[in-house]
Amino acid sequence: MAFFRRKVQFNDDLGFGSTPVIKNQRVLNTDGTPNIERTGLPWFKFDDTYTRLVTMSWPRFFMVILITYLIVNTLFAVAYNIIGIQNLDGAKGITLRDQFFDAFFFSAQTISTVGYGHISPQGFITSVLAAFESMLGLLAFALATGLLYGRFSRPTSKVSFSKKMVIAPYQNRSGLMCRLVNLRRNSLIDIEVQMFMTYNETIDGKLKRSFYPLELERSKISVLSLNWTLVHPITDDSPLFEKSLEELKVAEVEVFVILKAFDDTFAQTIHTRTSYQDEDIEWNAKFEIMHYHNEEGKTVLDYSLLDKTLPTSIS
Repeated sequence: MAFFRRKVQFNDDLGFGSTPVIKNQRVLNTDGTPNIERTGLPWFKFDDTYTRLVTMSWPRFFMVILITYLIVNTLFAVAYNIIGIQNLDGAKGITLRDQFFDAFFFSAQTISTVGYGHISPQGFITSVLAAFESMLGLLAFALATGLLYGRFSRPTSKVSFSKKMVIAPYQNRSGLMCRLVNLRRNSLIDIEVQMFMTYNETIDGKLKRSFYPLELERSKISVLSLNWTLVHPITDDSPLFEKSLEELKVAEVEVFVILKAFDDTFAQTIHTRTSYQDEDIEWNAKFEIMHYHNEEGKTVLDYSLLDKTLPTSIS
């Protein structure tokens, strides 16, 4: 027997499969990424390098650039020392360490085409190596510039969702609510939102993961200028009708929120999503109003109130 009542049969698994979750693990992380641990893939795939460099975090990206820069200059410094440090005119190092650093900083100047003139290559082999490094440096910096442009120009969403969902009074009933706001100063237009609930239930004696669309009071708006509170009315047809927090925990309920909008700055469609577990649902609470009028009558939106809730009672 199904644990939750459903008005219609909904067979789409949203791409997450029907395998039940265990130990209350998320299906979707709060940042919108699938909570999946992938194994069996090679550690490095050359054809996937660009994607990884563009999508990784900024600290990790700069760390990769720095480590690559140090490794390349170290390899060239070793090559110059193998050829002979005497072929670098102006290198004054006596010990192996000093000779290495003379070659290392000459490499750094060559690969960036700075060339302070303090050290210069002598001999055919050393000059060829320096010319090759200079060409490699031009290509590498052009590639790094392209990666930086790709990261900056890639359309991303700065829509922030509330950390909690609330079950609050709504039109003589109750409603499941969360809210969102655009953290950027640009405009998002033609915003469309979908909300789904997923839970474990036993069907024909087999435990499965089921998915059910939650009908929203309003699923589309034209412009997101203030915050937007998403409301799923808990009617007789809602799978949440007359369900308690304990029943939600038993079924390991998770709610997905998927947003699509057009960003007029990038002139592209952006997507973002998040999820809430049963422990993220606050009962008998409502969101505090985020916007108000100042003394001049202008509307003020206070982002610090995004997660602020107030106690209430549901009749």
